[in-house]
Amino acid sequence: MGRPRTPLLSADRIADAALELVNTTGGFTMPALAARLGVRPSSLYNHVAGRDAIVELLRERAMSEVELPSVDPDEPARPWRNAVADIARSYRRSYARYPRLIPLLTAYSVNSASAITMYNTLAATLVRAGFDHAETLRVITLIDYLVLGSALDVAAPEEPWLTSAEVGPEFAAALATATPNPQRADDVFEYGLSVLLAGLEP
Repeated sequence: MGRPRTPLLSADRIADAALELVNTTGGFTMPALAARLGVRPSSLYNHVAGRDAIVELLRERAMSEVELPSVDPDEPARPWRNAVADIARSYRRSYARYPRLIPLLTAYSVNSASAITMYNTLAATLVRAGFDHAETLRVITLIDYLVLGSALDVAAPEEPWLTSAEVGPEFAAALATATPNPQRADDVFEYGLSVLLAGLEP
């Protein structure tokens, strides 16, 4: 009997199955992943080093969708706020497609080539704008806070706060202005991004 044209397992197939489990259950275990693929857990290790490697495959999948501006020093530099805003918006769009992936990814150190490329681009943009290295790290961390929190908000309940007797009149009036998701999450993200960028000076 000849060998099958398509291997039963590959890193991509393992990542696909892991992402399906994350989307349905919020996480994955190696035994559950093997069961979903119809193989023994030991078979997975012929294609990936372990759970950490699978997590980075999932991060790479999400981060590979982020669109980045050029940071070629020979090209005219765009205004740094515009460049950072474009990266943040693309970063959020990518993760908003995988909101249940975020808690899993934040539990692991970043080791994805696409993620590091994005952080390199942000760092180069900020340093060229005049931020020192400590400020650059703070700004990048703030962008992570905003983007990942906002991407999670896309999957939040339609009514994140339930009205009750404990809700004061001012908060109740504020809640009455809320719009449905994803419009609410989009609006808050743009507001937060504009406040963040306006408050930053190299």
